[in-house]
Amino acid sequence: MNSISNSMAPLSRRRFMLGTSAMAGGGLALGMNIFANQEAMAQATDASPEVGIWVLVKPDDTCVIRIVRSEMGQGTRTGLAQLVAEELECDWRKVTTESPTPGQNLKRKRAWGDMSTGGSRGIRMSHDYVRRGGAVARTMLMQAAANEWSVAVSELTVANSVITHAASGRKTTYGKVAAAAAKLPVPDAKSMVLKDPRTWKIAGKSIRRLDTSDKLNGKKIYGIDVKLDGMLCAAVMDCPVFGGKLVSFDDSKVKTLRGVKSVVRVDATTVAVVADTWWRAKNALAQLPIVWDEGPHAKVNSASIAAHLKEGLTAPGNYAGRKEGDAIAAVANAVKKVEATYSTPFLAHAPMEPMNCTARVTADRAEVWAPTQNAEASLAVLAETSGLPLEKCDVYVTDLGGAFGRKGGQQDYVSQAVNIAKQFPGTPIKMIWSREEDQAHDFYRPLSQCHMTAGLDDKGNLVGLTLRSSGQSINAWVNPSAIKDGKDERQLQGFWKEPGEAQLGYTIPNLLTEYAIRNTHVPVGPWRGVNTNQNGVYMECFIEEVAKAAGKDSLAFRQSLMKNHPKHLQVLNAAAEKGDWGKPLPKGVFRGIAQFMGYGAYSAAVAEVTVSPRGEVKVLRMVLATNAGHFVNPHQVAAQVEGGVAMGLSATFFGECTVENGRIQQTNFDTYPLLRMGQMPKVETVLVPTYDFWGGVGEPTICVVAPAVMNAIYAATGKPIRDLPLKNAGLKFV
Repeated sequence: MNSISNSMAPLSRRRFMLGTSAMAGGGLALGMNIFANQEAMAQATDASPEVGIWVLVKPDDTCVIRIVRSEMGQGTRTGLAQLVAEELECDWRKVTTESPTPGQNLKRKRAWGDMSTGGSRGIRMSHDYVRRGGAVARTMLMQAAANEWSVAVSELTVANSVITHAASGRKTTYGKVAAAAAKLPVPDAKSMVLKDPRTWKIAGKSIRRLDTSDKLNGKKIYGIDVKLDGMLCAAVMDCPVFGGKLVSFDDSKVKTLRGVKSVVRVDATTVAVVADTWWRAKNALAQLPIVWDEGPHAKVNSASIAAHLKEGLTAPGNYAGRKEGDAIAAVANAVKKVEATYSTPFLAHAPMEPMNCTARVTADRAEVWAPTQNAEASLAVLAETSGLPLEKCDVYVTDLGGAFGRKGGQQDYVSQAVNIAKQFPGTPIKMIWSREEDQAHDFYRPLSQCHMTAGLDDKGNLVGLTLRSSGQSINAWVNPSAIKDGKDERQLQGFWKEPGEAQLGYTIPNLLTEYAIRNTHVPVGPWRGVNTNQNGVYMECFIEEVAKAAGKDSLAFRQSLMKNHPKHLQVLNAAAEKGDWGKPLPKGVFRGIAQFMGYGAYSAAVAEVTVSPRGEVKVLRMVLATNAGHFVNPHQVAAQVEGGVAMGLSATFFGECTVENGRIQQTNFDTYPLLRMGQMPKVETVLVPTYDFWGGVGEPTICVVAPAVMNAIYAATGKPIRDLPLKNAGLKFV
């Protein structure tokens, strides 16, 4: 149960591919709709007038709002539609949505802008221009009515798609004037005056999602559901050791099996079986004799990786992110010193829908149907892999059955599907990864270790703090140019001095933060919350240890460091108040608290737990407060917070990908378990909007889940926990 309370120019193919790969971390005049029916997804045309670029209006007053960000369960489609509808002044009961393709976007000189969805940017980076798009459409529709009646636009009012001229008593609807409106010059979007969010009637409200009914009745089409006439299915297997290669395979053992069409080399490391059904392809693949060259990393294991990272904690070199005052001297000369080393493991994304993509390639056309977080990146990979120019390629984005960062910048699943389809010209190929393949060939959340020291004066005041983190760099894999002078500021996310995105919420007189890059052969990438999750654990668990050493209350100690960070403090106080901090608890129940910032939003949490003498941990209640500036759909924000708790607790207690003989060991949910329904605590969400900025929602709050729970366990046992997951510390989640 969750309760809520309130306190651009034409591009060459090369330039386009370079641009979209860097983005990583969805009817036109033609009325494009890729969701034709459950059996197949096909293009459909609609002659409804286009009013501006974001809205189509049908004769029955239905307003079709264009959404170019991907929907993966987070509610972006509904939230963006709310923002457009708010300025459009349409009847929400008659709102539907459609999604232009990246090919159409490119053809119109990227009129709809960025199509990627990640980093909690879906709404916060597009709210302004989509609202202006709604205002443009409203202005054009009202001008069409004014022209028809020969009156000034200023004499008209509009509500729920009905335009009224009070002086004459005349009324008309959007559907009746849409054709005329579509012929008018499109006004400058920048000239539109947007509503004050405090006056919103559609946006800012807990409106039911537009896609819920289709999920309940089975009409919703995910990538894995795509069906096209004449389609074949492919199962793939990549070399189990990262950096290894495919040497050979003996297709004579499987090519006569029922339904098997062919066995093909996909690329230098991957083989595929193509059959009339995916299950037959998968079973044949399991019987296929394959010879691998496992390469130079076949003997790497978790112990050798841990030693590699440990070396980075003490290695000499310039790793500084922030260097303010002389933290090393301040700690060395302090009355009391606190020291601790923490670690977090690799984590897999494990979306319910594994990697998949359907591709069709002919001599002059290439298309894919994909559950992608970045349609333009998918288009770039499609063009590059097929060898066709961008204008002969397109991508039809399906809903995503989970993603969490995996289906964004890393487009390996698209290139694989296209490589297979090229070998079957004109035949649609639906490629699906097995769960085992999905777990074994992820771009994992980086593992890291962190050594911290702090010094206290004779009054228990924090006088200095040092932090050295050692681990893998995401940018080294996805965006090497972002690493400057051997430093990757992204890995210090949440410790930054600059306000706005991921600022540290404490003022410490002497502070040193460092990150030593220690890469491994295991590929890494963004995982929901990315580096704020590890860094939130390190900072907030260590601050808890320092507060205990100072003999001070956990909340009060934090508050004393946050006077220069009012938004951080406001959210911390909101969580503490709602979480009953300082009030008596039942016997055996203990509280923990944490605060952190990421993705442009401030977050804090209070956890209540019990710990039995046998190490059985029960998380009873979690209160999370957040300030993202504005909240477009409070109920959906609460759902995101609740989902973050589920994902955060799974990672805290169970999440771990270990390496043996160069390969990942956890290849299904028997060894990589997720939270069960009975383990989910009561979650209470506190929204603290200040209406002066736009922050993220999907990722920020997950970073305070683990430290709040770990600090509550510390309060219960008197022993700090410094390594995740908690199962390795003898604790059992019940």
